[in-house]
Amino acid sequence: MEENNQNQQPQGLQIELKPEIGVGVYANLALITHSSSDFILDFTCMLPGMQQPQVRSRVVMAPEHAKRLLMALNDNILKYEQQFGKINLPEQQQPRTATPFEQPAES
Repeated sequence: MEENNQNQQPQGLQIELKPEIGVGVYANLALITHSSSDFILDFTCMLPGMQQPQVRSRVVMAPEHAKRLLMALNDNILKYEQQFGKINLPEQQQPRTATPFEQPAES
């Protein structure tokens, strides 16, 4: 009689990570928008002296996946803080802007 394969543990998910993707991109600003069917995450880089942020990567996902991402990030932040200590955010004295840097005064 053949063994039933239903009781076996599933194999780990095999994911290919190409070298050009594996190095990652630096982003210090995320812009998030949504429609009824998608969440769009634009990861951007804003550095002093740059005229405008540059979108480095765009991720489009279904609302269910966006919620799973939120839960996974929350779980990982909790684990990070348990291991390395609380992540402190500076208090927002001024209205929040979309950029982490002071904008140069226009002449």
